[in-house]
Amino acid sequence: MAAAPALKHWRTTLERVEKFVSPLYFTDCNLRGRLFGASCPVAVLSSFLTPERLPYQEAVQRDFRPAQVGDSFGPTWWTCWFRVELTIPEAWVGQEVHLCWESDGEGLVWRDGEPVQGLTKEGEKTSYVLTDRLGERDPRSLTLYVEVACNGLLGAGKGSMIAAPDPEKMFQLSRAELAVFHRDVHMLLVDLELLLGIAKGLGKDNQRSFQALYTANQMVNVCDPAQPETFPVAQALASRFFGQHGGESQHTIHATGHCHIDTAWLWPFKETVRKCARSWVTALQLMERNPEFIFACSQAQQLEWVKSRYPGLYSRIQEFACRGQFVPVGGTWVEMDGNLPSGEAMVRQFLQGQNFFLQEFGKMCSEFWLPDTFGYSAQLPQIMHGCGIRRFLTQKLSWNLVNSFPHHTFFWEGLDGSRVLVHFPPGDSYGMQGSVEEVLKTVANNRDKGRANHSAFLFGFGDGGGGPTQTMLDRLKRLSNTDGLPRVQLSSPRQLFSALESDSEQLCTWVGELFLELHNGTYTTHAQIKKGNRECERILHDVELLSSLALARSAQFLYPAAQLQHLWRLLLLNQFHDVVTGSCIQMVAEEAMCHYEDIRSHGNTLLSAAAAALCAGEPGPEGLLIVNTLPWKRIEVMALPKPGGAHSLALVTVPSMGYAPVPPPTSLQPLLPQQPVFVVQETDGSVTLDNGIIRVKLDPTGRLTSLVLVASGREAIAEGAVGNQFVLFDDVPLYWDAWDVMDYHLETRKPVLGQAGTLAVGTEGGLRGSAWFLLQISPNSRLSQEVVLDVGCPYVRFHTEVHWHEAHKFLKVEFPARVRSSQATYEIQFGHLQRPTHYNTSWDWARFEVWAHRWMDLSEHGFGLALLNDCNLRAPKAPDATADTGRHEFTYALMPHKAPSPAPATSWSAFSVSSPAVVLETVKQAESSPQRRSLVLRLYEAHGSHVDCWLHLSLPVQEAILCDLLERPDPAGHLTLRDNRLKLTFSPFQVLSLLLVLQPPPH
Repeated sequence: MAAAPALKHWRTTLERVEKFVSPLYFTDCNLRGRLFGASCPVAVLSSFLTPERLPYQEAVQRDFRPAQVGDSFGPTWWTCWFRVELTIPEAWVGQEVHLCWESDGEGLVWRDGEPVQGLTKEGEKTSYVLTDRLGERDPRSLTLYVEVACNGLLGAGKGSMIAAPDPEKMFQLSRAELAVFHRDVHMLLVDLELLLGIAKGLGKDNQRSFQALYTANQMVNVCDPAQPETFPVAQALASRFFGQHGGESQHTIHATGHCHIDTAWLWPFKETVRKCARSWVTALQLMERNPEFIFACSQAQQLEWVKSRYPGLYSRIQEFACRGQFVPVGGTWVEMDGNLPSGEAMVRQFLQGQNFFLQEFGKMCSEFWLPDTFGYSAQLPQIMHGCGIRRFLTQKLSWNLVNSFPHHTFFWEGLDGSRVLVHFPPGDSYGMQGSVEEVLKTVANNRDKGRANHSAFLFGFGDGGGGPTQTMLDRLKRLSNTDGLPRVQLSSPRQLFSALESDSEQLCTWVGELFLELHNGTYTTHAQIKKGNRECERILHDVELLSSLALARSAQFLYPAAQLQHLWRLLLLNQFHDVVTGSCIQMVAEEAMCHYEDIRSHGNTLLSAAAAALCAGEPGPEGLLIVNTLPWKRIEVMALPKPGGAHSLALVTVPSMGYAPVPPPTSLQPLLPQQPVFVVQETDGSVTLDNGIIRVKLDPTGRLTSLVLVASGREAIAEGAVGNQFVLFDDVPLYWDAWDVMDYHLETRKPVLGQAGTLAVGTEGGLRGSAWFLLQISPNSRLSQEVVLDVGCPYVRFHTEVHWHEAHKFLKVEFPARVRSSQATYEIQFGHLQRPTHYNTSWDWARFEVWAHRWMDLSEHGFGLALLNDCNLRAPKAPDATADTGRHEFTYALMPHKAPSPAPATSWSAFSVSSPAVVLETVKQAESSPQRRSLVLRLYEAHGSHVDCWLHLSLPVQEAILCDLLERPDPAGHLTLRDNRLKLTFSPFQVLSLLLVLQPPPH
């Protein structure tokens, strides 16, 4: 017998092992070809197609027609139901038997009326285990149903993943048979693949790498695929290698099963419901076979859908949650966008989510879970704190285009100083598959080496669902404690964070927003969605306020808690990070717009009912009352309805969070507090608007040549420049169309020039003055605008209507300011922050496109210029080819200012605050109010200052208690009510919530 060679060639040895496990090469004689043994076709196969997503009980009653392997079905978004009748051969007794199923689309196996497993080629789930070991008395015949959705894990893009869906795409069934599965072959394949991974990953400079390669080579020597009796010898060689343990200093990887499912993205909301069922039922099946397997699941909305549509599956989910294997995380209704929703909407994500998890699973979540969102507001740490959460997991900042984020485990300090512990999985993915390469990357990539010796490893197919597989679990269990690799343990998020907390003394702190240097087109894509979001946030705010006041003043009024919860949940659903951002297909955008219309319609009905109850018995002239839902007194010009559908302008004064009758028409003009608005058009066509506070000059095409703060004579427009200049930019990103705006777009600036003589006077002055013009943007797109100045108003408004029919263009409007500052200020949730106006460093210029809420401001000492907004415009073509096409209406305003205005006084109002630094954001019924008549008030400090202030109350309050954002009272939070006033103390940007217990109203 010839001796084995003393030397081995690295490449030939490696490739020898690769060919032994290959699914492509030498499958007639290698190990992979032995994974399945005897096979036979299914006994009877039949199917029917439907455009609907039918419940099981209805589907099985339909007319099934004969079908066969090779059949095509579709088109996109339809469903094909297959009835699969099986007969297992008698000769297979004692063996593991699978249904092998390969088809395009996403499948769900139904057995005895319940879903049992998902099937997807993309998710490496192409067989269903009929029995681990066929018994003598087990039935040989059974009938299964396979529900196949005509879309893939990641939608049905035409030509590329993020392209608009192909509506005519067809799908095919390529395999449907029974087969004997050789579990011992599977385990040997797992061992050999891992040994190959170690050999490649550790490289030629590592002795453990050679041990792995030589062990694999020896296994090939002793293993004859045709003789299963040789398998145990090969298995023993692998066990000896993996049984060599590492040292105490080895990094520990906490592997948690995960299945990120976008609540809507390249598929509609209704398909997500089925994605949840397919993915989670498969995870439960894995839990039954692997008691140590732990699966983390976020998004209360998805669980609520499954509870409604798949009650049997949901009961099993609750059972495995009690066992600690199915772990709810996140605490929010959906994984919302981290930038665009208001602060109150973010609070409601947690309020709805945490209450759902408490009700359905007996406890709230301790980790905020937002792996795939496009940046994170500096107010999130405080909001987390107020909702009982001190831990945060995300991954998306690894997508930064310019600067690598410097940490994977760190403390994050928010706008008010609140701190939370944050972990980014260092493998830069929430969809790991358990390979050696991923395990090694998790350690090598870790930017907090020496400070943190634990990392998360989220495994399972994601974004479109799918989740973990048995192969992934087998890999990770094999790698639990092997010399040369980090330790791997199957853990829950709680175990991971507990380990990180126990050794957190050396962790660094990041202060302020977590800004993603990519996907900054999501601040502007789909302007109608952005507009709908803001309008509906305002409507729900107003409904809650007026309903709260009506509740306090009327014994008969019923607070619409159930209706408001439904409307809030619709709005929160739309704030998912691929919906409100506009990075979704047309079908989803249309559904979102329907949700907004529902909120508008039902919200306005509720608003009318609350206003009627609140103002009953107090009609003003002509039966009109004007309600102010903001927390400060307002003096404004309004267009009031007249008989016959006409409108007239009136100057009205309404106290904070209160109402006032319409003033008599005869009293308007003589009582103007300031000079009326003067409008002058010069012979060259230019127009001047002046109200004594600001003076606005427009050139004959509508551009702003001057904006003067009259009291100081200070000019706000830069010398030699013009404002209100519309500009077109090319907008062609590298790949992520709806998501990205690249810095090079700024090099393509093309001013849109109007024609002289198009500017005309609109309203001629007095209470209001205005001028309007038309602007042809391109042969296909046009714009009209009215520039409006009201009496007593410190800002000029630009009412804009755009007919937009462009592709890959970005429309902006410029206001060059005569202000010099290295920082600009932007409103965010419950506060504001500064960002640089210069490009000194790569971190500075990576923020060439930033987000803000309702205003931004550029100020130097003693003078500043603020831009107020309500919308924006862009024209991407993927994944929605129709994004932003059509008619848009929006308003922006420009306000030069010297210093903050003093707090206005109030007449009758429900609530007012004594400090201009404090904003009363929200008034609502307490969640627990059916037992006690209680309101919740949410206030925040907006200037960035320490401040004491008085909250004045005009409602009959019995008790006042500080509470958290989930409305849980602070045991030490009782406040003393003095003369209908409460004293409140704020630190910079602090959010306070009050629980007010009302006295019973008079009957």
